Amino acid sequence: MKILAIDTSNQTMAVAVTEDQRLLGQLQTTVNKNHSKTLMPAIETLMRELDLTPQALDRIVVAQGPGSYTGLRIGVTTAKTLADTLNIELVGVSSLATVAGNCVGRNEWIVPLFDARRQNVYAGAYQWQQGQLVNVLPEQHIALDALLTKLQGQEVYFVGEDVQKFQEIIAEKIPTAICNTVLAWNYPSGVVLAELGKQAPVVDAHPFLPNYLKRVEAEEKWLESHEIGEESYVEKI
Repeated sequence: MKILAIDTSNQTMAVAVTEDQRLLGQLQTTVNKNHSKTLMPAIETLMRELDLTPQALDRIVVAQGPGSYTGLRIGVTTAKTLADTLNIELVGVSSLATVAGNCVGRNEWIVPLFDARRQNVYAGAYQWQQGQLVNVLPEQHIALDALLTKLQGQEVYFVGEDVQKFQEIIAEKIPTAICNTVLAWNYPSGVVLAELGKQAPVVDAHPFLPNYLKRVEAEEKWLESHEIGEESYVEKI
């Protein structure tokens, strides 16, 4: 099965093509560029270098969030469009799980986190169990202090580019915590995303949406002055 994996959920853009247990090719950049302008050219370049047509693909795997609102929309929209146009499978994988999946061989609770501003983070906890990456603490938008309180008493391994911003606070609250020092593990990998996407369920492209974990500020303010029912007000608008 040939898989195209796409992650634009944060500053890093990662694209990879795999086939069964083989990596055919990958592109990764960590420069803060506009993913809307660079994603499709990156996919086209990679496919051309691999001498593959889009019709050769069997599945699209995309990082579903959390992360940058704009980045998530770009990646998910591109993945949905490709899957629908090519009539192939679409799979969404957590952006946090993708980073946690880098940390092969760790026995601790692996805690990937993204800075969500104002001392808040997007985070969850994962653990390798019998060769599978298992979510042991649900992903959430949470105050860093509250997250660290929840993790006290556990052996934890923090990973992600933003961990260094919070190292002093982490060390103060959980002195036994380990912060990742393997540079590559702090960034999403298209290869890891593709591997996780092999086990994830196939979804219907039409209703598939990013998993933001938190509404944008403008949306929260709008909701304060509007009543909504059970119907999805986003689709209604």
